Amino acid sequence: MTLEAAPRTRAVSHPDESVSERGFSEEGFYLDEFRGRALAIAAPGASLDSPAEVQRVLRQLADNRTRVVLLSDDDATLASLCEERALTAEVARLETTVWRGFATGPRVGVRLDQGASFARSCHAIALRLGLSKLVWIDPGGGLRSQDGRRDSFIDLEQLRETLRSGAAGEPPRRIALLREIEGALEAGLPAVNLCSASGLGDELFTYAGSGTLFTRERYIRLRRLTLDDFDAANDLVARGVSEGYLAPRAPEEVERVLASGFGAFVEGRHLAGIGALLEHDAGRAGEIASLYTLTRFLGEGVGGHLLGFGVERARDRGCRYVFACTTSGRVAEFFEREGFARVAADAIPAEKWRDYDPVRRARVVCLRRDL
Repeated sequence: MTLEAAPRTRAVSHPDESVSERGFSEEGFYLDEFRGRALAIAAPGASLDSPAEVQRVLRQLADNRTRVVLLSDDDATLASLCEERALTAEVARLETTVWRGFATGPRVGVRLDQGASFARSCHAIALRLGLSKLVWIDPGGGLRSQDGRRDSFIDLEQLRETLRSGAAGEPPRRIALLREIEGALEAGLPAVNLCSASGLGDELFTYAGSGTLFTRERYIRLRRLTLDDFDAANDLVARGVSEGYLAPRAPEEVERVLASGFGAFVEGRHLAGIGALLEHDAGRAGEIASLYTLTRFLGEGVGGHLLGFGVERARDRGCRYVFACTTSGRVAEFFEREGFARVAADAIPAEKWRDYDPVRRARVVCLRRDL
């Protein structure tokens, strides 16, 4: 058995190439998602601590044929980020004026009033233009929980609870901003990103992110993998292998995982984690394989959702039990919390061990859950 992970490739961004043509990468995945769309970036003048990073991201979005509406209360900020003269929010027929502005360049700046009304004006314009995303630049970056960890994803109900509890540790200015984000989501804006200027690229183009993504709907959706998901899922399998959480698999085994796989998706598109149900023993046993969650989603319950989805699939297919194998003590404890029990190697199908790496087998923990 050849122990090798599916290869990872680095994207060379080109506006006319798809992900499959240039090889998969995190950056390429998000650029494909943004291509041909318009989004808004709110950049209050006092918050632009890293204009060079914002300019770099704007150039990258322009090369990607992504249109950006820049919202600011500062003339100098707009002048440095927009090539054309900025509009005012009071311009007649703002929607078509912005549309015509995109005919001459990839960015349109809109000058808003300073003061407390700025945040409200930003979300009002994003809604008026029918945008799917508003990116808010703030020096404080994303939210953090009481234990100091960054909250990468918060849906509307969680945001309401955060505000009801007082948003511990946040100054009044930030609480006011969070209330505007709440209002924007309630009014129908699908998503708001909150990050620092220096973290803008990481927030938009990487799995790890740098800030917090607020979404109107519950952000996790579970479904089987389809052909369009295989590039992203293949990359996650390779990542899990390189980090030591997943067993190395030969290419044909990776393909089996993809064909039998399912995923947890954020905003219906972004793959947060994967798993697969591999049938053994003529369908009487189901193996939960390649269960892996991106770091950004740890603590969000994604692993539990994926495992539950896999168990239900096994039950629907008539499996008598499901099992999993891991060399990670932390992963084994996760399965035990989900109702799995540690068992001897002979309590799972013998075909599992055919051509299995003997070094890894000596360290592996087997877990089983009867259905």
